[in-house]
Amino acid sequence: MTPNALVPALVIPLLLFSLYRRARRNFGRQPIQRKRMTFRIGLLGLVLVMLVAPSFHSTFLIAAAVAGLLLGAGLAWIGLRLTRFEITPDGQEFYTPNSYIGIALMAVVVARLVYRFVVMVPVVQSAGQSSQWGAGDPFSTLHGSPITVGILTIVIGYYLVYFIGILREGQKHGVA
Repeated sequence: MTPNALVPALVIPLLLFSLYRRARRNFGRQPIQRKRMTFRIGLLGLVLVMLVAPSFHSTFLIAAAVAGLLLGAGLAWIGLRLTRFEITPDGQEFYTPNSYIGIALMAVVVARLVYRFVVMVPVVQSAGQSSQWGAGDPFSTLHGSPITVGILTIVIGYYLVYFIGILREGQKHGVA
């Protein structure tokens, strides 16, 4: 197997598995795990900074990031209003997210990934044949597209606000 075929053969199954795990969390009761959610909030904040920092050279990218964060926060607020909290008789704490919002977010992310994959495969293949492959950043197109930055910040903004809201609402309901 050539190196050009090895990377997609390793990355695509890992990506599909992570999307499957994320999609599975959009259905049914989910346990409230305070430490795990706090870790995810910190990790998403770090990813947000790493995503937005290279975008400061363009007002379009910053505008897309801000719009994405605002839209994601708005979706999270709606999602929190539609989330149900419960405590089982044995004391376990759960929340049930709104499946439609989760499905919509997953569909947008998957559609963008498929589009980027279709666009990027020819670019990566041609770059792999040229001698300049090591000189440039192969991921520079990630922060060059306002649509990609906007979609990623929608998802990040949604989960940041949603997880913070789950922790807060769970405390109000005596769950978290």
